[in-house]
Amino acid sequence: MPTYTIFTPRDQINAGQRQAIAREVTAAHNAVTGANSFFAQVTFQDVEPGKWFMGGKPLEGRQVYLCGHIRGGRPAEMKSRLLTEMRDALVRCTSVSPGEVWVYIVELPPSLMIEYGRVLPEPGQEQRWLEEMPSEDRARLERIGG
Repeated sequence: MPTYTIFTPRDQINAGQRQAIAREVTAAHNAVTGANSFFAQVTFQDVEPGKWFMGGKPLEGRQVYLCGHIRGGRPAEMKSRLLTEMRDALVRCTSVSPGEVWVYIVELPPSLMIEYGRVLPEPGQEQRWLEEMPSEDRARLERIGG
């Protein structure tokens, strides 16, 4: 359900850091929201020099930008905690300073999202949604979630 995309300048982070970020972002989303870990997607975008601008000028130095799309309907304090958990995970995994991290959370209405071929449930209705899923699809998700 959540999709987190992390943007960094090309070659700023390595494969090991990507794995650590994916693990920590997934764990943070699970810990804060209670959503099963198999829902969390984490993708990475390396931005080529001259293709990232701040203040109308090419980015200089280091930067990590995370944009997360999550289902709407969660309380403000949960979203605030999610923001800080994501920031802290990026700082730990990349050794950038907090001032070099940007985190945006974008809420989408569940009724406007389809995953695994089905419209997503409202927060708190995930178990019923999973139980109504075809058994082979549910087994696949459980394998992903480990």
